[in-house]
Amino acid sequence: MDSILLPGEKLEPFGSGNQVIVSAIHHFSTDTILLADFSMPKKGSRCAEFGTGCGLISLLWCQKSAPERVWAIDFQEDACSQARRSAALNHFPEMSVLSLDLRKILELPAKELPLPLNLDLVACNPPYQPTGAGQHNQIQGKTSARHETGCTFREVASAASRLLRWGGRFFCCLPPRRLAESFWVLQSVGLEPKKMRLVQHRAQNPPFLFLLESRRGGNSGMEVLPTLILETENGSYSPEMLKIYGDYKNKSSLSENPAASLKQQGGSV
Repeated sequence: MDSILLPGEKLEPFGSGNQVIVSAIHHFSTDTILLADFSMPKKGSRCAEFGTGCGLISLLWCQKSAPERVWAIDFQEDACSQARRSAALNHFPEMSVLSLDLRKILELPAKELPLPLNLDLVACNPPYQPTGAGQHNQIQGKTSARHETGCTFREVASAASRLLRWGGRFFCCLPPRRLAESFWVLQSVGLEPKKMRLVQHRAQNPPFLFLLESRRGGNSGMEVLPTLILETENGSYSPEMLKIYGDYKNKSSLSENPAASLKQQGGSV
């Protein structure tokens, strides 16, 4: 098993006997798990994940929903290498990993794209900080995961809109301060927000994250789901979080405090 690992990498379980290769730069966190659960595709779907990092969202889709095909995309080749080896390790031949700048999806003719159009679902855990906001991490992979140093959210949304079939769904998560911006951007590229869920650490805390589903060509009108509470009053995981984490909760490297493990993965777009 160790022969598939490069220096600085290790295996982390994610349930049902499956394992993902993680490193200091490309690993997973609470928001990864939340978006994977929120965006879980229907059986037989054709899906793409932008900024896959270590590949866990795509791996969870393959494990739990039996999609027909999944394309996991990242422009960092080291991330793609990890995700590719994890797909092989867990025997998910339906998962293809592409080293690709998402802006190529907007530039290339359809016949030159490495994945097809008319997908059923696209998901992305995009950088939370817009260009010029906050202090950049000195490690390039982590900077790309947290700041829009590669694609902007508009470019991510535009790429998703091009790949999706009419009625196809785009899923993302962002901090609430970007809620108004995200709605405006999504609608401007033909993706109508249809379902949203706020996430809070505890019942008395304000939301720190929103999960959003949009549809290509969807009619106006959006459903707001009940808020997801991560922790009970004593700081342990809430019953719903335990259900989301599933059978790997006690084995994974995620912190026992959900607030401590957000947006640390190294996926990039």
